[in-house]
Amino acid sequence: MPEKTTILSVENLRISFAGVQTFAAVDGVSFQLEQGQTLAIVGESGSGKSLTALSLIGLLPPVAEQTGSIQLTTDKGTFDIRENGHDLRGNEIGMVFQEPMSSLNPVMKIGKQITEGIMLHRQVKEQEAKKIATDWLAKVQLPDPAEIYKRYPHQLSGGQKQRVMIAMAMCNHPVLLIADEPTTALDVTVQKEVLELMATLQKEQGTAMIFITHDLALAAQIADEVLVMQQGKVMEQGKAEQVLKSPVNSYTKALLACRPTAEHKGKRLMVVDDFLQGRDNTGDSKDSKKIVGENILEVNNLKVWFETAHNWLGKTTDYFKAVNDVSFSLRKGEVLGLVGESGCGKSTISKSLMGLLPVHEGQVLFNGRDLAILSQKEWRQVRKDIQMIFQDPFASLNPRMSIGDMLMEPLAVHNILPGNERRKEAQRLLDVVQLPADSMRRYPHQFSGGQRQRLGIARALAVRPQLLICDESVSALDVSVQAQILNLLKDLQNEFDLSYLFISHDLNVVHYISDRVMVMQTGKIVESGDARQVLKTPVSNYTKRLIASMP
Repeated sequence: MPEKTTILSVENLRISFAGVQTFAAVDGVSFQLEQGQTLAIVGESGSGKSLTALSLIGLLPPVAEQTGSIQLTTDKGTFDIRENGHDLRGNEIGMVFQEPMSSLNPVMKIGKQITEGIMLHRQVKEQEAKKIATDWLAKVQLPDPAEIYKRYPHQLSGGQKQRVMIAMAMCNHPVLLIADEPTTALDVTVQKEVLELMATLQKEQGTAMIFITHDLALAAQIADEVLVMQQGKVMEQGKAEQVLKSPVNSYTKALLACRPTAEHKGKRLMVVDDFLQGRDNTGDSKDSKKIVGENILEVNNLKVWFETAHNWLGKTTDYFKAVNDVSFSLRKGEVLGLVGESGCGKSTISKSLMGLLPVHEGQVLFNGRDLAILSQKEWRQVRKDIQMIFQDPFASLNPRMSIGDMLMEPLAVHNILPGNERRKEAQRLLDVVQLPADSMRRYPHQFSGGQRQRLGIARALAVRPQLLICDESVSALDVSVQAQILNLLKDLQNEFDLSYLFISHDLNVVHYISDRVMVMQTGKIVESGDARQVLKTPVSNYTKRLIASMP
């Protein structure tokens, strides 16, 4: 193809859903994308970013009504995506979806899923497809690609699953790559490596890329052009440097004002409505927090090991040491941040604290009671006081249960309120996390990724816990909703004297919300201390590398 060929042309795209009244989720979006160019589409959850992406790959739901023109140009000619989406998908157009667990087949091994697409689109034999798949697993920085090839999706961490999705999308060298929040679940070092990999592919193949993200710093780093969307409409569009450094539109300015920085520590974060309405709600909240000397949680020499080899008698001969001799404490009313790369053991710690993974050795003292030795019956009494906001909301919400039933169920199980008051409490929880009242009748698949994360937070709060474990609880949220949730977590902490174990790969968020920080690498704590000190003047070389990788 000649240089500077227009790969994608979108003219007046409109996507609507018929109901009581026709609702335009995407309204009049137009843009062009050249060979080798990257366009970042940014905006709040529900702004129409993902719907725009789905229309480009021909995956809109049947009830959606689409008008406008979408044309893709390849070396084989120019195609109308609405008519040829099935033939182009997976071959000329690759897509990395926001939630890997909803895109990977849970009963099929990773390698089989990748080779299936390679064999279909490249017309190669299985042995060659296997070699290509293994090479791509190595390219996306997965450890021991041959072993990953043989695993099932549930055996990988959230970040590892996302890297598998990137390999699947890129392995057939598409002319257009659509990346819908591709680095949401990735730590900063792997995020940097994956972005560099995408940039290399663009140079080698002339691939055009649409990069959908809520991370404005990431958009500034990777994109040539930026398109800002709000409620289905384009608010601002232009060169990335111009839009993100000198925005003209007030909505773009509001998004930039919501990002947590070092200067925001101890203060409330602005949300979009605050900025647009000219309100300054950034009061100092530092003095309102109550941290007492008494520990609510003490972890002593915690080891969480998984059996990997046995002898002929069935005796275990080797272990994978996911968490190896970790000790820490958490005081009442304190926020303890936990950071580290994907697969370092962060989520394993959180699940062992919840009794979801067996403890190999060590103590987990919660209010002086050792959780490591509790029976299932005893756990039922304790679990109300320790709740978790999981990393992947889609995998943690029951797809067959309405939101109202999902929120009322824990109230009934733990007998928190009389039956006639539970619905009212569920409505209140939805209001707390900024979701509409009609959400009660809806199901998880009817919400965006960010909205599902808020549902997970509402469910965790339902039983009024003492300790809340936040496992990447704001990773899927746009900057405005992230600011709302972080403000909410602080408000709830002050109101109910909650303690948080806050797990995240976003060092800016961890610095903002945490009192103390622990840095974890390959199952061990390599540095810990005051949040300002650790993240501003780190001692460990590993911590320094994490900070240097931040966009």
